[in-house]
Amino acid sequence: VADLSGKRYGEVLLVEITESGPQATVYNSFPLNDCPAELWSKLDPQALATENGAAAVLLNGPRYWLMNDIEKQAQGPRETKTFGGIEMIKQATVQLTSMNPAPYLANEVSRNTVFVFNAGEEIYELIDPDGHRWVMQTWSQVADPDLSRADLPGLAGRLDVPEGWTYAPRVLTETLRVDTTTRPAQVLQDNLTNSYSLEFD
Repeated sequence: VADLSGKRYGEVLLVEITESGPQATVYNSFPLNDCPAELWSKLDPQALATENGAAAVLLNGPRYWLMNDIEKQAQGPRETKTFGGIEMIKQATVQLTSMNPAPYLANEVSRNTVFVFNAGEEIYELIDPDGHRWVMQTWSQVADPDLSRADLPGLAGRLDVPEGWTYAPRVLTETLRVDTTTRPAQVLQDNLTNSYSLEFD
């Protein structure tokens, strides 16, 4: 896959209620298309839920990748679905902490991937009170339709981070790999719905 950084996509989450709580099957438009704005803006979550026999549908996007590469072993044949004319690939299942995940609370995501951020790239991190680093994996135009990459270095002033958390840009001196091939990813969002992955030591 060519450099992903800055590529646009959208996700449709089909939610079902299971014994262990709400679970979502995540469909992603990447790399089939760039989630065309005119089609995306017409998607109706209730109609999509009815159409797909889901308890609810969550729309997540548009978003933009920040990593440079995603390494993923194919988990069997590729499953695709079309939502309102936008073709998407089934990517992951997510146990939702709730139907509206609160900012700065982690969800576990089974995605079997390695996210690669190249040396020399500027990354954007949340650092929690225990010193763990969470790297921004996608920036989002869900909460602020005008948010751009140029805004990210100075985003600290717009984030309502919990006590003891900090946000800062950092230029990588070596490649950063977030490897979740053999364990679930820990993913959270900030109050602008940008998403972050825990960097495992």
